[in-house]
Amino acid sequence: MSSSIKDVARVAGVSVATVSRALSGVAAVSPKLMVRIDAAIRETGYRPNLSARRLRSRHSGTIGLILADLRNPFFTAVSRAVEDVAYQHGLRVILCNTDENPDKEAIYLKLMEEERVTGVIFAPTRQTAQTLDQRDIGFPLVLIDRVSPHGQQDAVVLDNSAASAMLMEHLHAQGYRRIAGIFGNASSSGIERHDGFVAAALRLGLQIQTAFVPPQIEAAQTEVRHLLLERSERPQALVASNGLLLMGVVRAARAAGLAIPEDVAVAGFDNESWTELVGPGLTVIEQPLEAIGRTAMSILLERLDNPALPPRKVLLGGRCVVRGSTAALAPHAQADAQVSHVVDSMPHQTF
Repeated sequence: MSSSIKDVARVAGVSVATVSRALSGVAAVSPKLMVRIDAAIRETGYRPNLSARRLRSRHSGTIGLILADLRNPFFTAVSRAVEDVAYQHGLRVILCNTDENPDKEAIYLKLMEEERVTGVIFAPTRQTAQTLDQRDIGFPLVLIDRVSPHGQQDAVVLDNSAASAMLMEHLHAQGYRRIAGIFGNASSSGIERHDGFVAAALRLGLQIQTAFVPPQIEAAQTEVRHLLLERSERPQALVASNGLLLMGVVRAARAAGLAIPEDVAVAGFDNESWTELVGPGLTVIEQPLEAIGRTAMSILLERLDNPALPPRKVLLGGRCVVRGSTAALAPHAQADAQVSHVVDSMPHQTF
């Protein structure tokens, strides 16, 4: 059973109001009382908020960085930017990898409390993000790449809907009319990119197919195999919502003996180094990786200085890097591809 502020007051021999003043920092408390209260916090195991942890040294000097998948170059690059800023401010970084597993996320959030970190930068799964507002988290939290449904935490994310629209507008301009999209099912970013994809298709009059899959190369390969080989009408272009899924799309196209872009165009998210080496190069949305990490750290530092600030969501713009994988469709193929205003959602699609 967790202890409460009343337990701290009882052990310290002071009133609850005195403990509250010490934790909030809004009223002066004598150094002698602060020492007693801090000792009572340790004895009772009470998990205080950020202000309480500042009783001893303003902050612990440690930042937590909880990422979804360190194999993903997106998170590797963002973590480098976070570490750079942390180092400049004399802060250490604890790095945790969750593999998009809510159970591991819960373990690492608890670890951050036990380590009494100054704050945490976190890329949560959708499942965890949906419960963040109900959790008693005793440190500032800045979300990256994903957001919580009610926006109660600071967040730094790509403008995912606009980025998807950029890709769709480019493919439309190149003559593609039948487009399939593969989206990660573990995070809010996958949903936002899906929604931007569908909205742009409706606006442009495109025929689309969509599917949500786990953010794994193998999952994308399986889904794309279905799209390319088992449907009566093959899509002219494939879009993947992150770098891992994009690699799965490319592998599936090759396994099917299809050339890019002659047989199927390919585009996606994340301008990883390998994307310019595949065939004629892959068209991708390049995310501002360094800006995401640095902005998240900047918001966290501001939150430490002013805990009363309202939650902020910072949207950063992406850039469409056009390469040969989306070369213009041949005129006769464009003529064959004229379609009505249709959205074709896969039967297994879930939210």
